[in-house]
Amino acid sequence: MSSRRIDSFRREVWDYWKKSGRHHLAWRKTRDPYKILVSEVMLQQTQVPRVEGKYREFLKAFPNVRTLEKAPLAEVLKVWSGLGYNRRAKFLHDAAKEVVLKHAGNMPRDIDALLALPGVGEYTAKAVRIFAFNEPEVLIETNIRTVFIHYFYSSVLQKTRIRDEKIVPLARAAAKKQDPREWYFALMDYGAYLKASGVRLNARSAHYAKQSKFEGSLRQVRGEILKAIAKEAPLTEVKMKYSNRFEPAFTSLLREGLVEKR
Repeated sequence: MSSRRIDSFRREVWDYWKKSGRHHLAWRKTRDPYKILVSEVMLQQTQVPRVEGKYREFLKAFPNVRTLEKAPLAEVLKVWSGLGYNRRAKFLHDAAKEVVLKHAGNMPRDIDALLALPGVGEYTAKAVRIFAFNEPEVLIETNIRTVFIHYFYSSVLQKTRIRDEKIVPLARAAAKKQDPREWYFALMDYGAYLKASGVRLNARSAHYAKQSKFEGSLRQVRGEILKAIAKEAPLTEVKMKYSNRFEPAFTSLLREGLVEKR
């Protein structure tokens, strides 16, 4: 890929960011690695508008890693309620315990130490390194994929689905000598803009998997069970409403340690 093409790509991304970037987002105004981790876990499979309010609520309840570590899981799940994918709250709670126990309450900077935290995968570890510590990493997620596929693989002659391995060298070249933190904010925002403008390139990515329906799903029943428990309400109503889904949902919550029988 020619340096001229990369330079042109950068200009397009930076021009959008300067004019219309989402500079107001609360997690973009901090470099606190704990707060960055909270935002990244919340943003997994959840749209930004749903995260904004819950992020502030969660940090008000648990302003730092030690307050989260000390809190009962039931309280953490209660604050998390409404955001979905409740196992993320447990992962975050378990990660806080690890940070306090093994890192004296200081979020690690090292990639391997971050990956060792419960629920922290490659993307989340790299995101913490970039957005909290401004470390250079190659970061790929849905909006970033959209930007690179749109700019470099938009030809109608492109028949094969694009794998991330094709995007990584382009992402590395484009990120060279850029401020890592702001560059990836800019990429994500430009990708979100393209999607909102009607650019639909998911099918061109080899890593795209359509999210399953929420209505009537095991996820919905799991959420209803946890809401009832948080309100200290009997589970009979949930059991009657979702008779054929209740047992597998409850069993999965038990298995993951989100509920316990007494």
